[in-house]
Amino acid sequence: MKQLTLTPLPNIPLIQPGDDLAGLILSSLKQADIALQDGDILVLAQKVVSKAENRLVNLATVTPSAAALEVAEKTGKDPRLAELLLRESNEVLRMRVGTAIVEHRLGFVCANAGIDHSNVAPSPSPNERGDRGEGEWVLLLPENPDQSAAKIRAALESASGKRLGVLIIDSHGRAWRLGTVGVAIGLSGLPGLMDERGWTDLFGYTLQITVVGVADELAAAASLMMGQAAEGTPVVHVRGFPYPLREGSLKELLRPKEQDMFR
Repeated sequence: MKQLTLTPLPNIPLIQPGDDLAGLILSSLKQADIALQDGDILVLAQKVVSKAENRLVNLATVTPSAAALEVAEKTGKDPRLAELLLRESNEVLRMRVGTAIVEHRLGFVCANAGIDHSNVAPSPSPNERGDRGEGEWVLLLPENPDQSAAKIRAALESASGKRLGVLIIDSHGRAWRLGTVGVAIGLSGLPGLMDERGWTDLFGYTLQITVVGVADELAAAASLMMGQAAEGTPVVHVRGFPYPLREGSLKELLRPKEQDMFR
């Protein structure tokens, strides 16, 4: 029987802009007595990647546009937050009090453009006014999560000499079910989808439509280990992923608009 093992890595510090995530992961792996092997995957919470890449924004520096004021009126959101939401989105699809559903500039549909308030501390670096802690801070998604994953993977592979995968995940809702789940927003070195059409089942039936979102399945499993509040475990080591590693990208997971019945 195949075994999938997920291990939250210990003692990852609170991430600051410019931190070396690969170096911190290697240090944590050593503390956990885990030696990387070919086929291992490291799953990172989006938040630590965004913080390392300084995607922090002080709302005091944001001036709302007329369009943002309209969104704020319909959703009850801070107009400055509405402005960031518009900047991070290709299109606003739905609005109600408390929520805006958008097509993010990265191509997926999510709530509030993935902008995060929770576990976001003031930037330790001075902003353009010279202050460090004043104002209300929010965190944007990484500029290019696939590229972020590839950079971290390259550093880990260089240090270990092993063939690895890196997955960056976030928590998203779903159109047809309640509750958020972990989903992939960036990946390098592992498949996003596994096309099982043409495979046979236990009774010899040939699968006709089965395409599995394996990166999202792994993201959901790792998200269980990370938690959503004060757990402080933003990186999970994975061993035993039951599919061969290959180059993958977020793009393969995105449903084309013409196939999206919820638009």
